[in-house]
Amino acid sequence: MDALEAIFTRRSLRAWEERPIPEALLREVLAAAMSAPSAGDARPWHFVLVEDRARLEGFIRKFVSNGEFGRPAAAAVVCGDPTLEKFPGFWPQDCSAATENLLLAAHALGLGAVWVAVHPIAEREQALRDALGIPGHVIPLAFVSMGWPAESKPREDRYQESRVHREHWGQHALAA
Repeated sequence: MDALEAIFTRRSLRAWEERPIPEALLREVLAAAMSAPSAGDARPWHFVLVEDRARLEGFIRKFVSNGEFGRPAAAAVVCGDPTLEKFPGFWPQDCSAATENLLLAAHALGLGAVWVAVHPIAEREQALRDALGIPGHVIPLAFVSMGWPAESKPREDRYQESRVHREHWGQHALAA
């Protein structure tokens, strides 16, 4: 799958087959996450990989209120470490880029995934710190559930000309 196809066809999936993800694929997904750009190439991220079924289900019950969530094979908790920054305050952008890379890599490798927001919700941050032993100075940003998809979603055209401003706010002039 090429990069544009991965970008245009990736969707948040919440239904998975009951089978584990091989270690090599998990490593590849995390390697892609760690290939993200970061301010000053600081790479202020850490990842906590969770595969324990009871732990995963506990997090899902705590974080997902609508109940529409299957049983993922794994999750990666993307965390920012401000002590690793070269330029203070950029860790959320850096870790968001890593999270997007993780999502795209999972999709390109045939996995389904969904980004569940953690930061800036203090209760979610603390719940993950407590459950996973994350140090107090490290900030959980995202909980990304992954597995073999048991659903598929079609590509959507999400381009909105009204959100593109050319040279000056209010000017729209990109050719289709």
